[in-house]
Amino acid sequence: MSLEDGKLAARTGAGQTGRKNNIKKYRKPLNLNIGMIIFAVIFVYVVICVILYLQTGHIVRYEVKKGSLATNNIYRGVVIRDETVVNTENAGYVNYYANEGERVAAHDLVYIVDETGRLNEELESISLGENALSEKELLEFRSELVNFSHSFDREDYAGVYDFKVSLGNTVQKLANVNMLESIERINTGSGVANVVSRSYSPDTGVVSYWMDGYEDLQPDQVTEDVFDKKQYEDRKMQFLGNTLLERGDAAYKLLTNEKWSVVIPVESSERSEELAEEQYIKVRFLKNQYESWSEVRALHNADGKHYLQLTFTNSMVTFSGDRFLEIELLLNEDTGLKIPNSSIVDKEFYLIPEAYVTPEGNNGKGQVLKQYVMENGDVSSKLFEISIYSYDQSTGEYYVGAGILDEGNILLKEDGQETFMVSRRATLTGVYNVNNGYADFRQINILAQNDEYAIVKANTQYGLNVYDYIALNADSVHDDQFIND
Repeated sequence: MSLEDGKLAARTGAGQTGRKNNIKKYRKPLNLNIGMIIFAVIFVYVVICVILYLQTGHIVRYEVKKGSLATNNIYRGVVIRDETVVNTENAGYVNYYANEGERVAAHDLVYIVDETGRLNEELESISLGENALSEKELLEFRSELVNFSHSFDREDYAGVYDFKVSLGNTVQKLANVNMLESIERINTGSGVANVVSRSYSPDTGVVSYWMDGYEDLQPDQVTEDVFDKKQYEDRKMQFLGNTLLERGDAAYKLLTNEKWSVVIPVESSERSEELAEEQYIKVRFLKNQYESWSEVRALHNADGKHYLQLTFTNSMVTFSGDRFLEIELLLNEDTGLKIPNSSIVDKEFYLIPEAYVTPEGNNGKGQVLKQYVMENGDVSSKLFEISIYSYDQSTGEYYVGAGILDEGNILLKEDGQETFMVSRRATLTGVYNVNNGYADFRQINILAQNDEYAIVKANTQYGLNVYDYIALNADSVHDDQFIND
């Protein structure tokens, strides 16, 4: 390539380079259309709604239903009866013939005493043969098994041991009956009959083969220590058949009176007096679901605690083997509309005499004739609609919402001759009804209340009805607020 050609090529390359540096990127213009604008507006609206929703307290509805308060009326009480402890007159091995809980007449045979222990040896030396249980004897076993099955409580497993002892005494009794018949057949020359003494009941009563030291306990002597389970288990003892006893030892108990009591601890003096005012209370025994009426008496014992004595005149035999019983007081519970306490609110209203209010049926609406001043200074009057929330029959006054009324307003009677100045206020207890999509105050009459719920009277003129919807939390609602959720 010649020198001229090289210079030409250099000039040409430089020119091309210059043109490349002057090229600028083309930017497309923003092409807005109506669709994009609408989408942006909707997006902003949705974002604002979500933010407001998250920042706003939500109104939860509650459906009003019939119900009653689940008050705790279950108590553990100590049983007090007329109990006579019978002691042995002779030392020896005691064998019982009367069943636990069996009623005996005066001078009925209860047990025999083998003073030397030779009785068993003599009986083993003779053949008693096989013995089949009679229908009456089998019935005793069935009765004990059924009663235990119905009253068994897994939380009170110690009752199994009491049942075992009772069943063992029944078996021993049936064996002793055969033994007693065999004694009559043994030759009196053997001398066995001379060392066996028989013990008879001193009085009519129910036989019981256990002892706990509370036999002489009186209702006004009951204290908190009496209900100590561990202390009680240490002092209770059972009388077992074929046991060696010394002369004067306790052999069994005799329950001599059908009248008996259950003493229960109660929460306070007020509760004790409140229940005592009932005079008679129906009671359910949780052991077997048996129900009975009791006479009631309040006790204020030496330990400073408060107790209630429930006295019965029947069923003593049924519970002759129990010192403590779980009972439920079947009180007359108030029933009505059950609502949560969180929905209850107090609100002030104007008190307007009925002569100045014209009710419009039972829809909670009415009219008043209100005086006002016109622009030209003239005084005139006009009918205004008001909301009525209650009526006090004793004073003849309506509870009227603020609405169009203010303190100092003048109301007229229909004839326009007498006037009344709005000033007096009073408070009503109620809830916010939300059936119609807005918060509408309704008065309630509370019949009973605990920590969580209240029972209110149903179907009152300005109150609630079953299946109404109310605001669950009254603090989150204000008057006439629209309910969106």
